[in-house]
Amino acid sequence: MTDAPLPDQERRGIIRDSLGVGVATGAYGVGFGAVSVAAGLTVWQTCALSLLVFTGASQFALVGVVASGGAPLAGALSAMLLGTRNTLYGLRLAPLLDWHGARRAAAAHVLIDESTAMSVTRESRTAARLGFLVTGVSIFVLWNLATLAGALAGNALGDPRQYGLDAAVGAAFLALLWPRLHKRSNQLVAAAAAAVALGVVPIVPAGVPVLAAAGVALLAGALMKEPAR
Repeated sequence: MTDAPLPDQERRGIIRDSLGVGVATGAYGVGFGAVSVAAGLTVWQTCALSLLVFTGASQFALVGVVASGGAPLAGALSAMLLGTRNTLYGLRLAPLLDWHGARRAAAAHVLIDESTAMSVTRESRTAARLGFLVTGVSIFVLWNLATLAGALAGNALGDPRQYGLDAAVGAAFLALLWPRLHKRSNQLVAAAAAAVALGVVPIVPAGVPVLAAAGVALLAGALMKEPAR
């Protein structure tokens, strides 16, 4: 992996593509802000989640558990389970980006699905770093601005049940999940996880069904893992 300077055309292409991903993903923060306030969190609590956690799926998991009446601890555990994939991203990107000290710590905060995807396919370290930074930073800035806008708008609506926002968390989860269900194996895992979650609803506290569903997905991932070549 080289650190050679990028041609201007390639640099502009990476920046253009990364900003496109950043705008599309960051704008979805409006939805999180609205559903978080609908779940009972304050505007500032909502903004703090986006600022400090900054992992969309984990944030939706936490407010989903809270919205269903679950304990904040159960919501935090659900968020942590969904966030474990970022650790695997870090193992892959650490040697690729080759940052150390404060740079590595700062980069870890914008280590998400999109910034990983925009860096791992590059042919040089310089290109990988550029794709990672432009994507990660643009999403971070826009996601937090959009979260604030969504939270303020949701707070101004009053009782969220009058507008159907009490169902928004589930709809948001479905929107995140749906693009991943094109494979037969993913469909089976999703069906099994949903069945387990629904089965334990009558016998466990709120929030635990989410953990049970996540456990099914983790078990399926371990069993379906292909041996290294």
